[in-house]
Order: sequence, then structure tokens, then C-alpha cells
Amino acid sequence: MSRGAIIIIRLKELREKRKISQTRLAIELNMSQNSISRYESGVREADYKTLLAIADYFNVSLDYLFGRTDNPKMNTEIKNVRREI
Repeated sequence: MSRGAIIIIRLKELREKRKISQTRLAIELNMSQNSISRYESGVREADYKTLLAIADYFNVSLDYLFGRTDNPKMNTEIKNVRREI
């Protein structure tokens, strides 16, 4: 499975687990519902800034979104460094 396919699956799973709509997620991330729909359907790929926003919103690591780990927990030391940058 490609990384793009994994991101699609993880994004949709995270959103559905929180029981929020695409529209609600779009509002929270300051983007359109159409963008969320396109990310989840694989029509469009999220850029780095958007992937960071999604990871931060769901409090997961980019490694989790990319399928490099099945552990969604974020390393808090790394998270704090990113906020300082």
C-alpha cells in the first residue's frame, strides 16, 4: 500500500473516530470541506503544512499519518520543539 493510500485511510479513520464531519474538520483547520473530501478520496494530496495541521489537530505524529508506525501517540519532546520553531 502506498503512503498516499495510508494517509487517506488514517485521515478518515481519525475523523470518524472523533465523530466529526468533513465540514467540521474543514472549519477547525480553516479550509474547505471540498479539500477534506479530496484528501480522503485521494483526488488531492495534502501539502506539508496541511499534514502538520492534521497531525496537530488529531494529536498524532506524522509517522502515524504516513503509516511508518501504528502508534498514534506523538513524542511530546518533539512536539514541544516544533512549537518553539
